[in-house]
Amino acid sequence: MITFLICLSLLVLAYIFYGRYLEHVCQIDSKAEVPSKRLYDGVDYIPLPRWRTFLIQLLNIAGVGPIFGAIMGACFGPVAFLWITLGGIFMGAMHDYISGVIVLRHDGLSLPEIIGHYLGNNVRQVMRVFSIFLLVLVGAVFILSPAGILANLAPAVPRIGWVILIIIYYFIATLLPVDKVIAKIYPLFGAALIFMAAGLLWVILTGDYTVPDLTFDTLKNYQPNADKMPIMPTLFISIACGAISGFHATQSPLMARCVNNEKECRKVFYGSMITESIIALIWAAIAMAFFHGPDSLAATLAEHGGDAGWAVNNISVTTLGIVGGILAMLGVVAAPITSGDTAFRSARLIIADIFNIEQKSIARRLMISIPLFAVGVGITLVDFDVIWRYFAWSNQTLAAVVLWVIVCYLYLRKRNYWVALLPALFMTYIVSCFVFTSNQFVGMGSTPLAYGLAGVLTFVVGVAMCIKLKRDGKSRN
Repeated sequence: MITFLICLSLLVLAYIFYGRYLEHVCQIDSKAEVPSKRLYDGVDYIPLPRWRTFLIQLLNIAGVGPIFGAIMGACFGPVAFLWITLGGIFMGAMHDYISGVIVLRHDGLSLPEIIGHYLGNNVRQVMRVFSIFLLVLVGAVFILSPAGILANLAPAVPRIGWVILIIIYYFIATLLPVDKVIAKIYPLFGAALIFMAAGLLWVILTGDYTVPDLTFDTLKNYQPNADKMPIMPTLFISIACGAISGFHATQSPLMARCVNNEKECRKVFYGSMITESIIALIWAAIAMAFFHGPDSLAATLAEHGGDAGWAVNNISVTTLGIVGGILAMLGVVAAPITSGDTAFRSARLIIADIFNIEQKSIARRLMISIPLFAVGVGITLVDFDVIWRYFAWSNQTLAAVVLWVIVCYLYLRKRNYWVALLPALFMTYIVSCFVFTSNQFVGMGSTPLAYGLAGVLTFVVGVAMCIKLKRDGKSRN
């Protein structure tokens, strides 16, 4: 319990102190002009109250990652607390905050265009395709996962029925102006998500549960197949949204087009990520406590086919009762659905930015959205486990790319780029490790050669970025 409480306290303190320091690094200007007012179009560029933009951003980025990912990550043991906390503070929240500020200062431009501005046109072309692929993949994942949960809750309606209903909702939400659906119903879902986390926190603090602490004895891999699921890099891929997630940066343009002032960015972007890390921390703790330890959790999940949704339902209803469990499950279902619809919306905006297609006309929005949804529906026919594995790696790879963008941005502005450089090197190593160790790619397993090759690749990327920074710095002087 002590480790959990320390980590929880650090996350709260980080918002107050480190978040404020990052404001200083970014030279936040409360008098600067913002795109929501200058580029108002009544569809995507619309000023919204700060509390709404915070809740919408939280729901946009949450998905099932801080819940499902945290439960799967808890199977590695209390070391998951360390990654959620340090990753959330120094990587995820920093990544979300500064990328949000950058997007805001570039008029809410879509992420691939921002990446191209700082990393070059060749990278821009690659990231256009990569980002659209990731977002459609996210949309497909967040069709299937809530449909599975709803099918468990209401078995009278088959899973395919829920899939169809969710797709219809996504299509409507993607097309309508942001203030018609998203800004109206997300606060309700956001309240459910926060209620769920608060209820489980109360259970942890007052219930008869033991949350394991991180000690020298518990600093080990509790996975039954530890050789195939090494902590490095699998833990850092499994817990994405609760620590750092590239998907979050794809969502930044949505709210960057709605904030009223640069000062709001710390609450909207840094604050929402810290909140998500707290939610992930709570789910990791209750999962280990409820199932009497990480080893028992891993074994129980294996018996149920790795179905984290089953674990969520069991934990919620048992600890919070029927009413509380239903409200908690509402938050769990709402989180992926509200991330899924904004994933498709973000993909629409990226394509619109690429081809300079105005989005006031619903006919032009339909022209982009119909093909996107056709691809998304096709992906849902693929095995969910396969989709999730490639989504997880793609997600963290995008996070590494965005971190390098932040490094370039801060370096060119002569600010403290080390806040992003160390995380960029770390995440580059993580995604490189996964390429060499995982059977999804090279499949060398957790061998010294695989880790060594990942280190070489990271070194090459680091040197290439240093050369680029010096070249760009001279050209700007």
